[in-house]
Amino acid sequence: NYFNEKPFQNWTRTSAQLLGYVYLYTDYRLPLKAIREFYFDAVEQHEKWDGRVKNIQVTNSDRHAMEVRFLMSARNASDAWDLRCDMREQLISFIQENYPECLPRTRVEMPEKELKRVLGNGK
Repeated sequence: NYFNEKPFQNWTRTSAQLLGYVYLYTDYRLPLKAIREFYFDAVEQHEKWDGRVKNIQVTNSDRHAMEVRFLMSARNASDAWDLRCDMREQLISFIQENYPECLPRTRVEMPEKELKRVLGNGK
């Protein structure tokens, strides 16, 4: 392989600064304004955040949940890993404490006829 035999320098990287992200899957009822405010406060106070990038986006959704991406930047790979882990834990705790109904769940919907058969007449 050419690159194994010839020395080269990667000019696309000028610093060790990194972007990191955390994905969470939540129920559609999660108020995005509240989670955004919490996240921005938490990341801004974190010692490993380098002050460059913070963002939150709903990056996907399906019939069960929405996928929320929390973007953050750090000085190096080690700080990015620690920041991501800490932010994931804080975000999950925030949702558990304030919006437990917004944790992902599996829903089952039975047709009315089947529901009556399972539950009986309600007596």
